[in-house]
Amino acid sequence: MTDLQGKIALVTGASRGIGRAIAVGLAGCGADIAVNYKTRENEARITQQQVISQGRRSIIIQADVSRSSEVGNMIAAVEKDLGPVDILVNNAGIARFQSVEATTEADWDEVLTANLKSVFLVTQAVLPGMRRRRWGRIINISSGAAKTGGGVGLHYTASKAGIEGLTRAYASRLVKEGITVTAVAPSLIATDMIPDEEGRRKQVPLGRLGRVDEVAEAVIFLAGNEYATGQVIALNGGMYFR
Repeated sequence: MTDLQGKIALVTGASRGIGRAIAVGLAGCGADIAVNYKTRENEARITQQQVISQGRRSIIIQADVSRSSEVGNMIAAVEKDLGPVDILVNNAGIARFQSVEATTEADWDEVLTANLKSVFLVTQAVLPGMRRRRWGRIINISSGAAKTGGGVGLHYTASKAGIEGLTRAYASRLVKEGITVTAVAPSLIATDMIPDEEGRRKQVPLGRLGRVDEVAEAVIFLAGNEYATGQVIALNGGMYFR
């Protein structure tokens, strides 16, 4: 089992779904958890309680991670109440199902800002401390859409492809400083966004949708592994092979 005792993890967008599973999974390995949310405070508190029930410390922090001022305040709060961030999971993002014709410039800007700019901002904010300590794990949540083109929207696909490029860019620059940067790319995970329906199950060769705990398992592996960096782990039940 991965031992993360003494580590502080920040999971963005951790009020529910994949983010909650990651936060709880990391806590199960011994990490203390900062639960970031944007609007769903009650759900974030549920995540926090699940972390605390495992004997770990946890705080919830409201912040729009696409805004640099709010990111700065968030990191300061984590450091004050828990300690410096050792593990960052960039999970926050939005999905907007839109056709090519319906996608406007405003839609494009909003999705790219929420999904891609946020990864840059939060990563930049935690890097100085990680570099001083010469240890860090940055794990970005991408999507199979970055490989296949996806069915959500142009902006969503572009944002996830950007995340994978940014992952490799950071990894190549930080590899000698004890910091790894990786990504997990899930496809068709049963969440509020993707209900578990027969039509969707038929798209997956395995015959079922993925589970949020299976995404968390991949994140936990990457949090504990110092040799993997710049890599993207695909979780898709055999829908494609990288």
